[in-house]
Formats: sequence, structure tokens, C-alpha cells
Amino acid sequence: MSRPSCLLTTAITAATVALGPIAAAAEGQLNLYSSRHYDTDERLYSDFTEATGITINRIEGKADELIARMQAEGANSPADVLLTVDTSRLERAKGEGVLQSVDSDTLETRIPAYLQDSDNQWFGFSQRARIIFYNKAEVTNPPQTYADLADPAYEGMVCHRSSTNVYSQTLLASVIEHAGEDAARDWAQGVVNNFARKPQGGDTDQLRGLVSGECAISISNTYYFARAIRTEVDGLPADARANIGWVFPSQNGEGAHMNLSGGGVAAHAPNRDNAVKFLEYLASDQAQQYFSAGNDEYPAVPGVALSPSVAQLGLFKPDDVDLSAVAKNVPAAQRIFNTVGWE
Repeated sequence: MSRPSCLLTTAITAATVALGPIAAAAEGQLNLYSSRHYDTDERLYSDFTEATGITINRIEGKADELIARMQAEGANSPADVLLTVDTSRLERAKGEGVLQSVDSDTLETRIPAYLQDSDNQWFGFSQRARIIFYNKAEVTNPPQTYADLADPAYEGMVCHRSSTNVYSQTLLASVIEHAGEDAARDWAQGVVNNFARKPQGGDTDQLRGLVSGECAISISNTYYFARAIRTEVDGLPADARANIGWVFPSQNGEGAHMNLSGGGVAAHAPNRDNAVKFLEYLASDQAQQYFSAGNDEYPAVPGVALSPSVAQLGLFKPDDVDLSAVAKNVPAAQRIFNTVGWE
């Protein structure tokens, strides 16, 4: 499903509900603002409704649109829960005052501390590792760390997304957190020097670049490749995937960089109790397994089984850096991108 260009309102009920504004406080209702754009999430919502009797009214849009809307609505906002992708957006929502703290033993116990806000304003519910993929016919000694991507040995071989993409920003923000701004600037310049083409496209396009021969090395979140294992993805047939290898970077160091999908209770949630119930449901084994089975993500809750497509990628050491700290480095990351000419 493509990311909507405008805000859409739907209701997850047994019957079709006409598009239109949603009510604020209503018994048995939950108003969800979501920038997750996956058809497979429908199962999460319908299962929650079946288990609780709480109907989910959903508004979809880009994260920045939703945060701005919640700001504009102020105390009159009908939003109960905000769901979005990437820690920087969760931190932005917190900084703009559109979330509130939640006191939940369930969330505190099940979600690891480094995957939740220190003030309990947001919690991570699924993860994606951002790893190195490479053409096995072209690369016999693939990069083993993120730092290696800047090695002159890989000049003209690396493809990556643009500097305006949030995945690019948080990866560089993580480098800043681990190594400092000076080292991060040197790294970014080295990667730019090794570009095979100008930054373009999404993560799937980086993988397709390996198939087309435009790239020998690329960076992508794991769930894009795992999805191609599970189901047909245009440009990534099985015979082409057989020529693609992957490396979970920095396994002898900080570990593989993780992107987070999560959410929090809206600051003025009219159905606050239902909102907390929904977040607690997202931390349940049932929901956590579906994040993996339905969207090829890694669960946030330790010990939850992986889907076969995700498990096929293998075990690895994730970076357990404080993602709130990483998110605070995003402005510095963007300045570095501008300085080194990462388009």
C-alpha cells in the first residue's frame, strides 16, 4: 500500500463506515492517528476490536502532517493514540507536546528500557535492522561495519537513500552518538565519495540496484528483503535474490543499527483508558508475533518468535544505544549531510 498523500479517515468495524470526521469521547471507541501504511496492520486492529469490543477509528497520514494536525487541534483533538515510524518522529511528537506520559506496568515490563521514552511518552513495538546488502558476484570482501562503507576500496559501488529520508538521518545520528560529530562528518564524506549514483528511491530501490548492476553495495532495512522472501516483490525475484548477500554490521562493536516503529497516548486523549489498553495490546505476544509475520519486522518484546522470512536472515547483535539520544542528533546529522554534499 502506498503512503497516502492526504489524510484518510476509516473505521475498523464489521460494516463499512462512511468517510468523515470522527467523534471525540465515546464509550467503546479509540481514535488512532497512524503513519504506518501497511495493509497487514488491519489484522492488528481487527483482533484488538474482537478482543475488547473497542472500535478503532483511524486517520492516516504522514507523520509530520499528523503531528501538525494534533498541534492545531490542541485540547480539542480527538486523537487518542499516535503511531509512527522512527524514533526521531516519536521524539518530535514528544517535543511538540502532543503526547502524554503513561503509567503501565505491562508496558514497563515488556518493552525494553532502551526502546521506550524515559518519560513514558512513547514505546517501541517493532524494529527493523538497517543492514548492508551486496552483489555476491561483484563483492568478495563486503563491508563488515558501517565505517567500512567509507573505505576507498568501495569507490563507485555504494547506493543509498537521500539525506532527507528519516532512515538516512537516524543512521548518521547513530554514528554521531557512537563516534562524535567530527568522525561522523568524515564517514559521511567517505560514503559520498563511494556513491555509485546519486541518492534516489526507497529501500526496495536500493535492493533493485543490486539486481540491475547499478550498485554493488547498498543499505536497506531488513523487512524490505524479508518481504521479498515471503511474497513476490517486483524486481526482486528468487533467482536475483540468490545473488544478494547481507551483513549485519558491527557485530564485534556496537551492533546493527535498529529503526523503531512505536506510539504513544495523545496529550488530550478523550478515550485515554482505551488508548492505554491498545498500547498494552501492541505489546502482547499475539500482536508482537503479527508484527513479524504480517510485516516482516522484529518484535520489540524479547523472546517472541520470528516469522520464517525474518528468521532466514539469521541471528545478530542489535545496537542497544538509547534511541532517544540518537533522535536528538538528527539536526546535527542534517547539517553534516548538507556540508558533505549528500543529496
